[in-house]
Amino acid sequence: MQLKSLTMTGFKSFADKTSVVFQPGITAVVGPNGCGKSNISDGIRWVLGEQSAKHLRGDKMEDVIFNGTETRKALNVAEVTLTLANETGLLPIDMPEIQIKRRLYRSGESEYLINSTPVKLKDVRELFWDTGVGKAAYSVMEQGKIDQVLSSKPDERRYLFEEAAG
Repeated sequence: MQLKSLTMTGFKSFADKTSVVFQPGITAVVGPNGCGKSNISDGIRWVLGEQSAKHLRGDKMEDVIFNGTETRKALNVAEVTLTLANETGLLPIDMPEIQIKRRLYRSGESEYLINSTPVKLKDVRELFWDTGVGKAAYSVMEQGKIDQVLSSKPDERRYLFEEAAG
């Protein structure tokens, strides 16, 4: 299983449809302050089912919806799509590519889709059971978590690596 792409529309600072394509291996997202790096990792965690606005650096979940600027109107929906290669069959869906999508409307209504089929959050979480991937996994690490790992005691660091390895 490999993360192929992340597409965001109306999610945080990404008002317009923006796609990030990932190559095989380890990916590091780098750039100047304020360019949206953290919003990329937030998008991945959000589409995987993150329910805490605070973990997404917000006060309420509605904060993930693009809120407008002096020159752009606020949007009424945030949408993030994660595309995964599944040629190895690690995920329990018999398809070579799987798309997970999450939408949130300003009304508070939200929806999840797997390959364009409406599903519940529980279905998204179950899809990733026993894979080492998911909203609480170490497959996506924000800057603060990396600093925490680097400054942790050897026993704590070992525990983190064992947990990440499954």
